Amino acid sequence: MKAANYLNNITDHLHLYITFVFPTGDGIFQQDNAPCDKARIVLEWFEEHSDEFHLMSCPPNSSDLNPMEHIWDVMERQLRAQTPPCPNISTLHDRCLDIWCNLSPVPKTCGICSQASCSCFEGQRRRNALLSRWS
Repeated sequence: MKAANYLNNITDHLHLYITFVFPTGDGIFQQDNAPCDKARIVLEWFEEHSDEFHLMSCPPNSSDLNPMEHIWDVMERQLRAQTPPCPNISTLHDRCLDIWCNLSPVPKTCGICSQASCSCFEGQRRRNALLSRWS
């Protein structure tokens, strides 16, 4: 995808969605390291809108590695290890929230980040984002 097309998708769809879902500006967006993600016009747009949501700046070690996939895997394994199984949606929600809020920060959990200044998820930020989605 060309950078101009990617930027159009961001402005036409992502921007409206993320400002609706996270009206307080605490949303987090992660790109997948496609070449268009690093285009100057795209990076400038994200910089101009940095007060509306956070662009995750934690670089993966490989271009096809998504840190969130690892986190979902950790959560699923912890959830499946709990007994008895969740009898209803409310219990599932509570258990997922508990696991999510007690995860180690991403760099400790998956070792993906190579920068000491990485701005990946931290416990409180994750908790606030999740609570705002389920409220």
